[in-house]
Amino acid sequence: MFRSDKRERVVASINTLIAEGTSIHGDVRFEGGLHLDGRIEGTIAAQAAGAVLTLSEKGRIKGEVRVFSAVINGAIEGDLHVAERLELGAAARIAGNVYYKVLEMAAGAQINGNMIYEGEGPRRLPSPSDDEAAAIAAVAATV
Repeated sequence: MFRSDKRERVVASINTLIAEGTSIHGDVRFEGGLHLDGRIEGTIAAQAAGAVLTLSEKGRIKGEVRVFSAVINGAIEGDLHVAERLELGAAARIAGNVYYKVLEMAAGAQINGNMIYEGEGPRRLPSPSDDEAAAIAAVAATV
């Protein structure tokens, strides 16, 4: 009722399109946006921050995937590493481990593997400076 549907979306211009009916056997490295309607057997790796992989319902990947952000609605057989944001559509099928920082998952998406959160590590507070430590000790002594 009060929910605002103004969620962040992964949006990137598409620099590379691999169309339905196209099959690639080998590793793929890309920058910008890669839209996949075909098949890839091999490793897919983004070479720059901000690179986005979009896998349509028709798209299939067999191999490891390492990208900055991804929108997945097809099938992946292999581990998926997403450095920033991962969106899984209702038709997403992943057989492998999923490493993510931010995840949005639609009802119907399937993952047969482990989900591993890779956010920032635990935050450490800075140690007080010598002056601050002396002031704290002085206040503690008067109490």
